[in-house]
Amino acid sequence: MISMDLHVQVIEPTGILDSVQGETLRQQINDVLNADTQVLLIDLKEITFVDSSGLGALVSVLKKVRAKEREMHICSINDQVRMLFELTSMDQVFSILKDRAHFEQQILKQPTG
Repeated sequence: MISMDLHVQVIEPTGILDSVQGETLRQQINDVLNADTQVLLIDLKEITFVDSSGLGALVSVLKKVRAKEREMHICSINDQVRMLFELTSMDQVFSILKDRAHFEQQILKQPTG
């Protein structure tokens, strides 16, 4: 987990996002929301596969973030994850950005480079 500043947190899960990794993700989200994080970025560049439990964890986390009136974005998804999101219409639910640079430009309004 990387903190960009006090109100923006980046979480970078690795490997396979399944029930075990999903529970870890839920705990990390609870921690950052309790720390008054306003904007959350989940960077999936190191995720190789997402199963139904992992997708459920992402949906659960998104609900929790929205309930606290915070923002959540996902970036750097691979083709398999993109296909899963499209097949389940989750690409319409989540804010999905190409990569961290796009997050900084579009969401944080900071120039890169």
